Amino acid sequence: MDKVKIFNGKIITPYRVIEDGCILIEGKKIIEVSDKNIKTEDYKLIDAGGKYIAPGFIDIHVHGGGGHDFMDGTLEAYLGAAEKHAEYGTTSMVPTTLTSTFEELRNTFLIFKEAKLKNKKGSELLGLHLEGPYFAMSQKGAQDPKYIKNPDKREYEEILNLTGDIIRWSAAPELEGALEFGRYLKQRGILPSIAHTDAVDEEVEKAFENGFSHVTHLYSAMSSVRRINAFRYAGVIEAAYLIDEMTVEAIADGIHLPKSLLKLIYKIKGADKIALVTDAMRAAGMPEGESILGSINNGQKVIVEDGIAKLMDRTAFAGSVATADRLIRTMVNEAQVSLIDVVKMMTSTPAKIIGVENERGRIVKGLNADIVIFDDNINIDATIIGGKIVFSRSI
Repeated sequence: MDKVKIFNGKIITPYRVIEDGCILIEGKKIIEVSDKNIKTEDYKLIDAGGKYIAPGFIDIHVHGGGGHDFMDGTLEAYLGAAEKHAEYGTTSMVPTTLTSTFEELRNTFLIFKEAKLKNKKGSELLGLHLEGPYFAMSQKGAQDPKYIKNPDKREYEEILNLTGDIIRWSAAPELEGALEFGRYLKQRGILPSIAHTDAVDEEVEKAFENGFSHVTHLYSAMSSVRRINAFRYAGVIEAAYLIDEMTVEAIADGIHLPKSLLKLIYKIKGADKIALVTDAMRAAGMPEGESILGSINNGQKVIVEDGIAKLMDRTAFAGSVATADRLIRTMVNEAQVSLIDVVKMMTSTPAKIIGVENERGRIVKGLNADIVIFDDNINIDATIIGGKIVFSRSI
């Protein structure tokens, strides 16, 4: 069993920073956390050099990175994207699909299962997130309209019978059959999430009662205050704020959401109800220039510039190229949120949202040894997954 000691670093917990902290790891687990340098023998020593030591980042909504997209449907895409995001501190992720054909989904399930077994150097693959196809056409965003439809019980039962790896599914709750769909997912231990929707607040309240407890990429592809037959109605955004128990996720790249909205989300929901997500496409971690949104074979050509992907005519955004370190840097520097709370939004809160808080998301004795070391500017120095160093600049 590998034994590792990390010392001389500032350990970030959900509540405080432990100065000059020390962590002992045996195998895949943390066995001790201390504010003193514990004397050991036969341990591999990692000197954090006074840098921050945080739980590994958990990205619960990501489409790809490093030149790969999960919709490519290849083992190379899964392993390549997982390895690229590990360089930026992500120790576990939830690969996310786009609206597609049934055959593409079936292939995705097979590839995912293989990737979980062969992934040795990348972010751990926790489960799949299906984004669509049950969306409002008016809020389709970059989703392919050919596949958008209302929930069909025979279809989603067949999909869920193909695999046990789906852990969340995003849909528009106002669609016919969506509430039954939410209840069905909840019964199977899958997180129903509100997305690509024109629902009004009353519809969101009903959705929450039927299992939809999370909102996918808040502000993106969803309703806000609008008029219907001259009367003003609150939308999904306002309902997410009004329902205290509702959790939300934010693409905190400073572009999808400017600092004013990041500050507002944090002020209203707080760190315990917000998960930071990259929602990253294949161009994450790659040089700017032309790229492909979606599958390499039939995806859409886009241009990456100014830190974001845009349609080729530059009339709209076409995807995120964020990495986890950038989300943290943006929240600290632009939204002016404390580092402790920002790290919580990238670790323990997403862990709770997807139900893995008893195994990861905090630096606590008995939990997985998923750890990131970074400097004051959130430059990643080392990424450790399950007690193994998978990325390092200086260790």
